[in-house]
Amino acid sequence: MQRFSCDVRTLPADGEAVDALCRLELAARRAGLELRLRHVSAELRRLIAFAGLDDVLRAEPERQAEEREERLGVEEERELGDPAA
Repeated sequence: MQRFSCDVRTLPADGEAVDALCRLELAARRAGLELRLRHVSAELRRLIAFAGLDDVLRAEPERQAEEREERLGVEEERELGDPAA
């Protein structure tokens, strides 16, 4: 079976999103595809599990930056008068 990946990182964690994902899963199955959800937020994964759909909606966790990778939006904090500044 061919896989179809869907990036859902901007999808809100609510009932409408879960409903839309279920409909997408059904359409993918009817087309002979296996749907994989990528970059699923922790909140959306919890909602999917709460609804008992974690076996139907296969969700990969949101990817975290590795130690070697630059983490965007993170700034160092310094005290005023810090000589390293």
